[in-house]
Amino acid sequence: MTQGERIREVRKALGLTLEKFGEKIGMKKNSVSQLENGKNSVTEQVIKLICREYNVDPTWLTTGEGEMFIESDNEFMARIDRIMAGEDEARKNLFKLMLELDDEDITALHNLMKKAIHFSKEHFDSPKKKDSSVPPIALNAAHDEGATPEQKEAADALMMDDNEWN
Repeated sequence: MTQGERIREVRKALGLTLEKFGEKIGMKKNSVSQLENGKNSVTEQVIKLICREYNVDPTWLTTGEGEMFIESDNEFMARIDRIMAGEDEARKNLFKLMLELDDEDITALHNLMKKAIHFSKEHFDSPKKKDSSVPPIALNAAHDEGATPEQKEAADALMMDDNEWN
């Protein structure tokens, strides 16, 4: 993966458009697009801006090694505090549940998450797997308020299909 492709991965992971991503680092959307597509080289200054503004690990951005994002304990704790002070009961309950899990439960959850990520990449990131008659869905679409009936039905079917999890 090139540096430009890694920049695209960061932007997509953050759920930002070319325009919104560029605004924070002082670039126009066409300049960001040219970086992502390898038409312009990525300067040291751009790397520093992206890493500073989006908490990206510079080693990952330049070499692809390590994790995409850096998160300090203070930032992580602040995010947890915001969730626990908020009104989203589902998020609060997830943190409460995590406190009750033992090591075996954590390992099982970790393995399930790896399978979910693999499943998502296989079924939603690959053009050959997409069905244009049903809009793309996330694994939790069955629980999203904005999900269409087709998305909910497709998500339920995928979650119930034992062959998908082997």
